Amino acid sequence: MGAFERENVIYNPLEIQTPPEDIVKPSPLRKIISVASIAAGVQFGWALQLSLLTPYVQLLGIPHKWSALMWLCGPISGMLVQPIVGYHSDRLTWKLGRRRPFIAAGAILVSLAVFLIGYAADLGHSMGDKLEDKIKVRAVWVFVLGFWILDVANNTLQGPLRAFLADLSAGDAKKTRIANAFYSFFMAVGQVLGYAAGSYNNIHKIFPFAMTKACDLTCANLKSCFFISITLLAIVTVISLLYVKEKQWSPPPQGISNEEKTYRVPYFGEIFGAFKVMERPMWMLLIVTAINWVAWFPFFLYETDWFGREVYGGDSSGNDQSKKLYNKGVQVGTLGLMFHSIVLGVMSLSVEWIGRKLGGAKRLWGVVNFILAIVFGMMILITKLAEDHRKTAGPFAGPTKSIKDGAISLFAVLGIPLAITFSTPFALASIFSSSSGAGQGLTIGVLNLAIVIPQMIVSAGIGPFDALFGSGNIPGFVVAAVAAALSGVLTLTILPSPPPDAAMTTRAMGFH
Repeated sequence: MGAFERENVIYNPLEIQTPPEDIVKPSPLRKIISVASIAAGVQFGWALQLSLLTPYVQLLGIPHKWSALMWLCGPISGMLVQPIVGYHSDRLTWKLGRRRPFIAAGAILVSLAVFLIGYAADLGHSMGDKLEDKIKVRAVWVFVLGFWILDVANNTLQGPLRAFLADLSAGDAKKTRIANAFYSFFMAVGQVLGYAAGSYNNIHKIFPFAMTKACDLTCANLKSCFFISITLLAIVTVISLLYVKEKQWSPPPQGISNEEKTYRVPYFGEIFGAFKVMERPMWMLLIVTAINWVAWFPFFLYETDWFGREVYGGDSSGNDQSKKLYNKGVQVGTLGLMFHSIVLGVMSLSVEWIGRKLGGAKRLWGVVNFILAIVFGMMILITKLAEDHRKTAGPFAGPTKSIKDGAISLFAVLGIPLAITFSTPFALASIFSSSSGAGQGLTIGVLNLAIVIPQMIVSAGIGPFDALFGSGNIPGFVVAAVAAALSGVLTLTILPSPPPDAAMTTRAMGFH
């Protein structure tokens, strides 16, 4: 099904021939856990991006309503890089394996990117930025370059990492879900470490050289956090790649005829071919995933900014008192994200058990999307309560303890739906692709398109959309709540259930 024919040559653009010995028997759980642990190093850096970079960019002089455009580089690089890397990681014939070289290359690129981001202010100053400049143009350009490289590096690493886990699961539906649950768990571990580091205001003291004339306290803390991030990523990557080996992949013995090579389309042809022959379960998964990420991305973009701006009433571009209040809110918000990550980790290890109790992964995903919608609605309520409090207590009063605790609690509750978002869609994609003979790398890349395209739309539109309704983050959260509820409805109605918990046969995996 889905193959096209020309002059008696049949070619299925989704079918990737994988050596039978790599898929017949799933790998031991300890190897799956070892590979999944790399996610901790990756997510440490992401946590720092999500918690500290938007405030940092505004300190460099980018206005609030346009800071979202900075995040366009992530979705764009994800749209191009991850499918390309996934496509080639399905076919790489190196002795080191198919996935491991891309994972190692991504880790090296992360180190380069983190250096540029951390030293953006210093490099900008050395190139001519003045300390009193409101917009430090050169520092912003260095930061943007580093941010682009960082997102390219993370996408180079994460796609093959997910595919490697699918390879190790060998088509076993239950083990695939468990592998993705452990991936989500280690993402939570990385987030806890990242948010804990980001919420500690004196972490720069570990690296005395971090603070310079051009790099203030906020900048020095970010720089120091990235130093720790590089170290963690290097340790888990080296250990995992040395411990878990891949067999060298080579094309099937019969090879591909010269005539078939003539008609084999290049990468973008593969992507379009994949969409053309994609079966209904995968299409439904892409639709639900896309809407789900329309809900998530306003939160990821402005989570700590919401704390500093709406909950605490500060302003990153205001007077000294407003800036101090804003930075205090960002710091408390980062602490809230640490609790959020703890819940994420606990929930990640419970996904398989809770899914069975609720009747399957599909129903679990649908239920938690409604929880997501309710939480975003409560964030809007918290904003209104904080505004009303400032009207009576004064503009610089800060939130009451109940308002602050309520906001932190909402961040913690969001760890429940996020654990499902980080695991279930990827597990379903691996299962659906296994039953159709698809390459895991290309499949993860295609699923990533359903994540990054909504991110591009949100990044480009959320700032002007918020400004249209009086600035702030509330309009974006309204859209997020509606999208979350819609994704919950669609998950329960149009998304097919995965196949039974049994290992895929070699015939189902594409061997005939």
